[in-house]
Amino acid sequence: MHGSVNQIEQSEPVFSELRALVAVSTHRSFRRAATELGVAPSTLSHAVASLEERLGVKMFHRTTRSVSLSEAGERFLERVRPALDQLAEAMETANDFRATPRGTLRINASAFAMQKLMEPVVLPFLARYPEMRLDIVADDKLVDIVAGGFDAGVRLAEAVPADMVSVPCGAPMRWIVVGAPAYLAKRKRPRHPTDLLQHTCIRSRMPSRAPSPWWFEKDGKQLEIAVDGPLTLDSSMLMTSAALGGVGLAWVPDWMVQPHLDSGALVSVLGNWTPAFPGLCFYYPPHRHSAAGLRALVALIRERFGSGAARVR
Repeated sequence: MHGSVNQIEQSEPVFSELRALVAVSTHRSFRRAATELGVAPSTLSHAVASLEERLGVKMFHRTTRSVSLSEAGERFLERVRPALDQLAEAMETANDFRATPRGTLRINASAFAMQKLMEPVVLPFLARYPEMRLDIVADDKLVDIVAGGFDAGVRLAEAVPADMVSVPCGAPMRWIVVGAPAYLAKRKRPRHPTDLLQHTCIRSRMPSRAPSPWWFEKDGKQLEIAVDGPLTLDSSMLMTSAALGGVGLAWVPDWMVQPHLDSGALVSVLGNWTPAFPGLCFYYPPHRHSAAGLRALVALIRERFGSGAARVR
């Protein structure tokens, strides 16, 4: 009996070391892996060093700029990953018998997506499930959520990978062109998207960091306009502020500027060239559906937005 107890006690640090190994191999960074696990980088480094000492081999090649698995690390991880996945599934199965789910969900989303979902989804979820934690990374750059160690993501429907389970979490959206009345009073209002070439525009930036063209569509005809202006931003919120300040015309989500349109602080132009398109989607890998916390979050999203059954794209 005492031998079994000792084995259990000795196994606890091993599980921590294996989790550290998986996280570092996924992120290829001790700092990002430490963020995922909620520990200090020094703690994570010590865990990996302890595992290497226990096994007598180096798991990683380390330089000042990169971290990569050694051949021994690759072969070891290949053997232990199935067991770790089974352990995670077993823990999720036990979680199903709890009154409320417990654990942490890591979510990657664009900044404007989280702004839109914070009040209707994030805050009610935390209030309803006090033993759950949400670790949200608001990043406009598209990432591979599986490779990045995330449980789920939130993006526009068109950006969701085809192999993911997708749940709509909002109404169709429109990107519209707006400007302050004071700006438009001094210039001829654009009647056609090409008229924007004669206007001062607040340019938006794509995740690749290059300036984004503005897209328009009418009667099946699509146009892409490379606008120009003195200010380039990567936040729709900042673009709205600049438009309110009279800098020029901005191309932003309609829901974000609706209060300013209602008050008259901003005016919309080219409305017949800005049709609606599918809005935001919450998405996750099919193998994650068994996670109790994730299922609870999906259920809340359906409840809030009436999005029906989740579907694989």
